[in-house]
Amino acid sequence: MKRILMILFISTLLSSCSEKKIVYNTYDEYPTAIEKDLWLDYSKEATIFKMWSPTAENVQLHLYKQGNGGTPIETLKMSPSENGVWVIKVEGDKQGIYYTYQTMIDGKWLEETPGIYAKAVGVNGKRAMVLDFETTNPKAWEQDKGPKLTYPNEAIIYELHIRDMTIHPESGSSMPGKYLGLVEQGTKVLDSISTGIDHIKELGITHVHLLPTYDHYSIDETKLDEPQFNWGYDPQNYNVPEGSFSSDPYKAEVRIKEFKQMVKTFHDHGIGVILDVVYNHTGRTENSNFNLEAPGYYYRQWEDGKPSDASACGNETASDRAMMRKYIVESVAYWAKEYHLDGFRFDLMGIHDITTMNEVTKKVKEVNPNIFVYGEGWTAGDSPLPIERRALKKNTLKMPQTSAFSDDIRDGIKGSVFDEKSTGFVSGAENTSASVKMGVVGSIEHPQVDYKAVNYSDTYWANEPWQSVSYVSCHDNHTLYDKLKISRKDATEEQIIAMDKLANAIVMTSQGIAFMHAGAEMLRTKDGEHNSYNLPDSINQIYWKRKTTHASVVAYYKNLISLRKAHPAFRMTNANDVRANLKFQETEKGLISYQISNNANGDIWKEIQVVYNNNPEATVYKPDGIWQLAVLGDNFDQEGTKTITDAVTIPPISMMVLFQK
Repeated sequence: MKRILMILFISTLLSSCSEKKIVYNTYDEYPTAIEKDLWLDYSKEATIFKMWSPTAENVQLHLYKQGNGGTPIETLKMSPSENGVWVIKVEGDKQGIYYTYQTMIDGKWLEETPGIYAKAVGVNGKRAMVLDFETTNPKAWEQDKGPKLTYPNEAIIYELHIRDMTIHPESGSSMPGKYLGLVEQGTKVLDSISTGIDHIKELGITHVHLLPTYDHYSIDETKLDEPQFNWGYDPQNYNVPEGSFSSDPYKAEVRIKEFKQMVKTFHDHGIGVILDVVYNHTGRTENSNFNLEAPGYYYRQWEDGKPSDASACGNETASDRAMMRKYIVESVAYWAKEYHLDGFRFDLMGIHDITTMNEVTKKVKEVNPNIFVYGEGWTAGDSPLPIERRALKKNTLKMPQTSAFSDDIRDGIKGSVFDEKSTGFVSGAENTSASVKMGVVGSIEHPQVDYKAVNYSDTYWANEPWQSVSYVSCHDNHTLYDKLKISRKDATEEQIIAMDKLANAIVMTSQGIAFMHAGAEMLRTKDGEHNSYNLPDSINQIYWKRKTTHASVVAYYKNLISLRKAHPAFRMTNANDVRANLKFQETEKGLISYQISNNANGDIWKEIQVVYNNNPEATVYKPDGIWQLAVLGDNFDQEGTKTITDAVTIPPISMMVLFQK
């Protein structure tokens, strides 16, 4: 009898094990938990830990007193639930306890992981922490709001890296390279010239774009006394602020409190905060947090099973898989809600699928209707995802709430980023006007744009002008100043500066979203380096004395921003208005000229005429009728005290703006 019972017991055990080791032929066969809340549930009475790991045979939870070092104070076995989810409820108030998950797959325990839904982590992001997020909110956080936007092209975006802005002693910051250093008020260079947030506000910027500021692998947070730099495009924990920008990366709550305080301070000054997000790849592959939960599932593979790498960073995530799409949408919404963010910039957005991006924009606008989303509408390599399903620039027409960077206007203005010797409109290149005109109208369909002559796009790709991000430089590639210096070695310094100013004058008078690289206003240089992602501070930091050396350039940029903000005609809200009101004019060689009519978009100016002159000499231009002069070269006069009744001489390499009331 005992032998029969033993046989039945072994049979039952084997049956149970075989049920746990279901073999799936494809990732599409995995049970999904789309409707399941997989975030940590904390209360003072108990904490519920959850993980989706459909191929795991066992999952255990380790509890720790601290975020690094030491051994677990307790290890608990989690229970399988529905659709591949593992759960455990731990009684008592676990606030401040650190934890990791560990999965057994194919009979082997994998490395410990904080879990992909971790919201608070210790030093270097190895362990998550149970945290009552109410305790991390700044004073009056419930009333905190960013700037109101009716349309995204009302924004003027300033792209910065937190460390760059304050790490140089010239910045005057008492917290260099930190969240709170970025928003420290009263910082100055040479005792009189504002830096940091005061400088940003002084410029008239509406939104700051923060390079990746979630927890990334590159920086060793235990060695912050040693200079370390990285842009941060190597994600580790997607839902946690980076610790190296905090005053204490060892305490999980500190980075959260300081990130929120940074956001609130920007908001208090009327400035929105945009987060650069990198869901297209992870910093590691085999032992990434994704692969420590569901190996292979969150990444794309070719038909032969080989990993794809459209990111050119070692892997490529699979946004089109149900649980990855769920993760991206929920993660972005979490940042929007918990941290009161005002926008998101998607790195290599073309790797993601159109459906996911449309779900992202829908979800975040439910959190805050002022939020806007934009991204790089390209990939860095080929992908198994069919082109027609990719969130590419040319597929922006299928993503009605998403905007994309216009590389057409970028390289049309200054020359190709892929060839350092290439020149653009401002640096004297011929046959670039079509690319510039396409950018001016916001990449929409316009009867006067010759799309066949555009550098990259052979047709329009935006439904509305605010779906196009107008820019001439960003963190990638050379700074604008360096690009112009390298591509026009024959030009004088005076000419290079004129080219720089005209380049962003075009950006600021174009119909898309205006975007500029931090420091462009003071002729930022990286000593000719085109890829500074891990180069030292000496290359990446803002040299604030350049603000005094190039004070006239800073003043020009301030005037450009003021002009754009004061005149909604430069940011019309729909394509029909642009087509009806913006007309290009026939011009002499080296000029691009257009007129905006009919008090467009409620502008106080009835008619506006804009002329860009790339000629290295002054050019005589004769407008029809009587006009008031608003901009001529370096001179701005929005009151239009000078009347133009005849020809006007436009200085070399500069912009002119005329108006009629």
